[in-house]
Amino acid sequence: MLFLFLRERAVLTLRKYVAKRVIIGIITLWIVATLNFIIFVYQPGDPTKYLLQPGMKPEQIKMIEREYGKYDPLWMKYLKYLRNMFSYGLTPPYFGISFESKSTVASEMAWRLGVTVFLLGSALVGTVIVGIPVGIVAAAKRGSKADVAVIGLSLLTWGVPVFFLELVAVFFFSYLANIHGIRIFPTGGGLGGPYNSMMEYISGAAYHLILPILCLVFAGFAGWALYTRNMLIDALTQDYILTARAKGVGERTVLFRHAFKSILPPIVTMITLSIPGIVTGAIITETVFGLEGIGKWYVNALNPATPDYPVVQAVLFIFATLTILFNIIADMLYGVLDPRIRVGARR
Repeated sequence: MLFLFLRERAVLTLRKYVAKRVIIGIITLWIVATLNFIIFVYQPGDPTKYLLQPGMKPEQIKMIEREYGKYDPLWMKYLKYLRNMFSYGLTPPYFGISFESKSTVASEMAWRLGVTVFLLGSALVGTVIVGIPVGIVAAAKRGSKADVAVIGLSLLTWGVPVFFLELVAVFFFSYLANIHGIRIFPTGGGLGGPYNSMMEYISGAAYHLILPILCLVFAGFAGWALYTRNMLIDALTQDYILTARAKGVGERTVLFRHAFKSILPPIVTMITLSIPGIVTGAIITETVFGLEGIGKWYVNALNPATPDYPVVQAVLFIFATLTILFNIIADMLYGVLDPRIRVGARR
């Protein structure tokens, strides 16, 4: 009975903890959305002028300006904006109309989002899969040649700008293709095509994204490796590790069941908080390889000569939503992995 009571109390505490984080997240998102509205509503100039075509009659111009709320009071513009953002592009006006393409922002975002998520999602998975095991090996063999090699390679890849690695990769594989006729990876020019089916498109897109993904993994695994190594070395010097070794526990068990388990919460948090960055795009990578992703689209929308306010607002709002959402998920995972968080939530 006592066990059931304690278990129910722990579940209730975790629910309160999660509910508190969700409420804070909703308030934070509303504040971010409001600031996003204020920043662009007071921008100089008339955004609707980018939707006008030469030769339009005055009544047509007036109709477009009314449709976009140019003459609405500020409170009405704000309510329309909140409804537009919090519908997440699923209902009209679908985040609004892009000034550049004259299409809805949601439709323009959809296909670009697929490219960016595949690119950066695969890169994130790759850096984690490579970086964390490399860091574990380096920590387990501290001071050995393997450890020195890991540190040296990590510092090298971490210190070299990612665009430099990508330009070297483009030059090398272009040289093989153009001079020797050896075509291993495409080095740019979009995602190829035309494709006759969805599976053919997916396989073709994946093939064109292999090289940029490899470049991002090679440039990004170092941070995960060094972070894991340093945290694991610190954990291996703790008293409970010395106690486990004194009891005759095997080194492999000490490493994974005790030391690595203790650093798992911050690693899980880092992974979780890295996920929102997937949708913002890798601006440099998309530019170097000629990929039409979210990052390149967002930067083009910030061009002062032809600003595309609906695009900027939508991308910023989506990024803010995902950042807050995955912060909440990270808090939940922390509460599950580390009971001390739940104890602190009761205070």
